[in-house]
Amino acid sequence: MTGVDLTRIDGVDAYTALKVISEVGTDMTKWPSAKHFSSWLGLSPHNRITGGKVISSKTKASANRAAAALRLAANALHRSDSALGAFLRRNKAHLGAPKAMTATAHKLARIIYSTLRYGHRYVDAGAEYFEQQYRQLALHTARRRAAQLGYQLVPITDVQTLEMAHHSDLATA
Repeated sequence: MTGVDLTRIDGVDAYTALKVISEVGTDMTKWPSAKHFSSWLGLSPHNRITGGKVISSKTKASANRAAAALRLAANALHRSDSALGAFLRRNKAHLGAPKAMTATAHKLARIIYSTLRYGHRYVDAGAEYFEQQYRQLALHTARRRAAQLGYQLVPITDVQTLEMAHHSDLATA
């Protein structure tokens, strides 16, 4: 009916796809971007700013049934070996379960928008890819922070080689 298969998206089953399509329809041109769509669903952060300071960034309370279906779909990803499942688990450890489910539902909404509006096919990169991207980001952040403090990060294998060379120099001296 839509021209695309929403059930290819991890966590989205036939019921969830039907619920979302029945609530939002198939014409995604109503929303100029995925940000507008997720805001309409009530899944994006609502930044309350006063005096240049963010007072709150909670999502707006919403009775949107499509958003509720996406939250349930996000919850189903907890044991999934996919990039979305890894995203949910990492956020659950960091933010707590309710916020992690909302963040994952927000990501699902953006994927569904892209799929319905532009006909993009969803291809899961896998949990290992997500974890590898996270490790690279953490390493880049640690290197930048060490450089700001005047230090340099050295991989452990290089440190062990240097220590062995240093110990052998002490033994020969």
